[in-house]
Amino acid sequence: MTDFFQTLDTLFFQRALLAAAVIGFTNGFFSGFVLLQRSALSIGALSHTMLPGIATVVLITGVLSQLGAFVGALFAALIVGLGSVAVARGSRIPQGTALAIFFTTAFAAGIIIQRHTGTAAELENWLFGNILAVSNSDLWTFLIIATVTLTLSTLFMRPLLITLFEPHVAAAQGVKVRSMQYLLFGLLILALVASFQALGSVLSIGLLVAPAAIVSLFTNKTSWLFWGGGIIGSLGSVIAILLSAAAETPTGPSIVIVLGCIFILACIFSPRYGLRRRKAISLRPTRHHQS
Repeated sequence: MTDFFQTLDTLFFQRALLAAAVIGFTNGFFSGFVLLQRSALSIGALSHTMLPGIATVVLITGVLSQLGAFVGALFAALIVGLGSVAVARGSRIPQGTALAIFFTTAFAAGIIIQRHTGTAAELENWLFGNILAVSNSDLWTFLIIATVTLTLSTLFMRPLLITLFEPHVAAAQGVKVRSMQYLLFGLLILALVASFQALGSVLSIGLLVAPAAIVSLFTNKTSWLFWGGGIIGSLGSVIAILLSAAAETPTGPSIVIVLGCIFILACIFSPRYGLRRRKAISLRPTRHHQS
């Protein structure tokens, strides 16, 4: 227990807690769009495209650095993500199909490239996350991404939602549907890349899906999917970091496990949509039995 409190007093751990709060809120907020768009599987595909980007930068520079990994992951995700949108807009191929082809090709290339970098062991941190290694420059990067993502999402909330639900109506109202689609995907990639150091490219999907899904079990208000998701994502991430320090477990998996446990509890105990409520309704006596 003494070691735990000593860890809390260290600068690197306090920096990790702040990073977890910022990344958790940003990704939790954006999980509202992921839930409404029903694009969780697309997020999983994009998260795997970050590996070839990181491996390519390492192959070119010969060094596995924080900045290089971030730039490589962002570049790869943008190419695959926005490329799938462009193919879907310009052909009869659905975006999901184009994304699946692009991401599997990129991931396969990443596996081959990674074998020639000589940094397989170091790449494990980028696959599964290590938020304790966050530096001051990384923290500033997270804050900038959070500011850009949250500001643009809030400013364009209405046209983005109309584009999600009724693209033809949005076009009739003068909304630039194609621009909104690119904006949404670009913001999604920014949020995803911001979380890869905390959760890694494999687990980052958890923070972009779970928070809004949890909120949706308690309310029908669209605005709460975003702000409530941000609060749950932030608190869940901070709690997970504290638990990981106490139990000496990896930080990335700890965040996903905490959010997963909250989701399971919400599924069971939600007063509106929980399993216990449905069971109680099914056990109510009918009028025939009451008479």
